[in-house]
Amino acid sequence: MINILVPIGTSPNANETLQYAVDFAADFSARVFVMEVFSFSAKAGSLTNVSDKIAKSGKERLKGVINQIDSKNVDIKIATFNGELADGIKEIDKELGIDMIILAPRSNDIQEGLYLGNTSGKIIKRTDIPALIVPKGTQYKPYKSILTAFKSGVVKRTRIMDPLVAIKKKHGSVVNLLLVKTPGYTDEDLKINTSLMDLCSKLTITENPTTYLGVMEHFQAKHPDLLCVFRRSRGFFVKLWEKNTISKSEFSVPIPVLVMSVKKD
Repeated sequence: MINILVPIGTSPNANETLQYAVDFAADFSARVFVMEVFSFSAKAGSLTNVSDKIAKSGKERLKGVINQIDSKNVDIKIATFNGELADGIKEIDKELGIDMIILAPRSNDIQEGLYLGNTSGKIIKRTDIPALIVPKGTQYKPYKSILTAFKSGVVKRTRIMDPLVAIKKKHGSVVNLLLVKTPGYTDEDLKINTSLMDLCSKLTITENPTTYLGVMEHFQAKHPDLLCVFRRSRGFFVKLWEKNTISKSEFSVPIPVLVMSVKKD
């Protein structure tokens, strides 16, 4: 992993997410790009330099957040974008090549009943970049145990597993696979990608009404340090990804969640 993107909202805990990202980056010798998006459209009679002033203000605020953390000699750069959030991330990815996004579950959203807020939800839903969701107050530590859950073992593009491979190699992680057979599963779903099997220490197959219920059942027993899931057209969160927000009643875990997109499968 080389480039990590950290979208910073207006949350007073933004420095916690950035510190986690920097600690992660230090471990993987990666660079961190702190990003803020603003939206300004020039109108008749408006000052031509207003956009520049807004961008400058945003950079100053980001510098303030950066000053609150221990940089650990990590290369931290600031990126601002005028426009839609997803467009900004795609532009930065196109220019720099982003390997991972690290973000808080709720970003700017203050609703305590939400696990995934509107801003964070849009980032995960509208980009194909691996995302690491880090709960508030979480301190970075090696992921010794990883639970990777899915309802279909078919993965056509093995490179989407690069973050998981890198983490396992760096931390010597024990990766447990959990295949959840839900109503309507097919024999094809039970065929697990060989690259995925090569990563695992143990494979468990279970039957549950939903993938989430299967995950929760084994989450309590395994006590993993990291939960890894796939975002795909038919898989974990298949219904949840239809909207931007996810309530805690639908899904919530107190550990980091790595979301790897297989949107194009």
